[in-house]
Amino acid sequence: MGQDTGYDPTVARHLIRYGMGLSPHVIVKARGATLWDQHGREILDFTSGQMCATIGHNHPRIVAAMHKACEGALHLYSGFVGPAVLGLAERLASMLPPQLSKSIFLSTGGEANEAAARMARVATGRYEIVGLNGGWHGVTGGMAGLTFAGRQHVDYGPRKPGTMSIPPPNCFRCPIRHCRDACDSSCLDVGFDMVDAQSSGSLAAFIAEPVQSSGGVIVPPDGYLPKLKAKCEERGMLLILDEAQTAFGRMGSNFAFEQFGVVPDILTVSKTLGGGVAIGAAITSEAIEQECHDKGFVHVTSHVSDPLPAEVALAVLDVLEEEKLNARANEMGLRLRHGLETLQARHELIGDVRGHGLLQGVELVKDRETREPDAERGRAITEACMARGLSMNIVSVGGMAAVWRIAPPLTVTPAEIDRGLEILDDAIRSVS
Repeated sequence: MGQDTGYDPTVARHLIRYGMGLSPHVIVKARGATLWDQHGREILDFTSGQMCATIGHNHPRIVAAMHKACEGALHLYSGFVGPAVLGLAERLASMLPPQLSKSIFLSTGGEANEAAARMARVATGRYEIVGLNGGWHGVTGGMAGLTFAGRQHVDYGPRKPGTMSIPPPNCFRCPIRHCRDACDSSCLDVGFDMVDAQSSGSLAAFIAEPVQSSGGVIVPPDGYLPKLKAKCEERGMLLILDEAQTAFGRMGSNFAFEQFGVVPDILTVSKTLGGGVAIGAAITSEAIEQECHDKGFVHVTSHVSDPLPAEVALAVLDVLEEEKLNARANEMGLRLRHGLETLQARHELIGDVRGHGLLQGVELVKDRETREPDAERGRAITEACMARGLSMNIVSVGGMAAVWRIAPPLTVTPAEIDRGLEILDDAIRSVS
């Protein structure tokens, strides 16, 4: 990526550097929203383990589910399925609209998106897939060409043929220099004009996050996603929604798309389903699944339909329901949002606070009028927070450091929210 990202050489001397700074804190224990390093120092985790430990680190129900899997089966040949896999598929179908009833379980969000793209291409008989600038869908082969957040696509050669992107609905920093603070979806119209001009006539699908996370926590305006779905239908395209970071309570609902008045043709989920254990899923309709099967669809991996992550995912869904974590995410999200807006009023460098539920974004600027991003101070404050015992920003590499993504576990307490805000306030003062 063309830059040194600050690995601690004493910690990482035998590791290949993979694009993020590696903290000198070696984490030996994690519970709830708290981490402990090798020296017994506590660190408050406002990233939920990179958005995966949604119900808190090492939740007792997850530990119990892993023990249950150990008593049964951890892994099976891909042609076998265990009861947890069947139960998880049925459980997801019961939570989703009837159009989404068929699941495939894989290892990561990137892999789930690869499966979704392969299904879209097989089902439509076309190959072109469009995404949003700033989207993050993984760095595996096909998805690398549709991941535009940061510089993830730079220096790796040509993208897969047929990958395109359009501007995102960022009203704070309008990509077509048209709006300011109130997106009217002109970027969507302009974007599809660009797609139509470039397409070879083989448009298969559009992939998007309902709320862009890595791209800056961009919440689309009302009506944007239904309008996107309509534009896809006009062109015979399928709509893939990637809810790796927004499903299962993060936004205060089971799925973010429920809040935006649209149902995708294919839904992908991952991080928030596994509670810290690796799992991904692509979910689609009976009709699309049948069409793919009839055409010989293949997406076999060594860990498709693995029983251990399925058992854990069922426990995550149980906890989500039993502990009423959707409602809790809304409640704690409002508390976090109010605190961040208070800091915005206090500190001139905070240009914007945006998000929903327990996914909040804070954009830092050098000047509130020009809105020039301030990645340098964003990175410095992130480091100052860590020095004070708060891990609060998921990625601070390059220009992405200008927008903090703050996402505590859904089980975070009011006291932890307040303590995190106090640390953040102190860290801003120390740098500003």
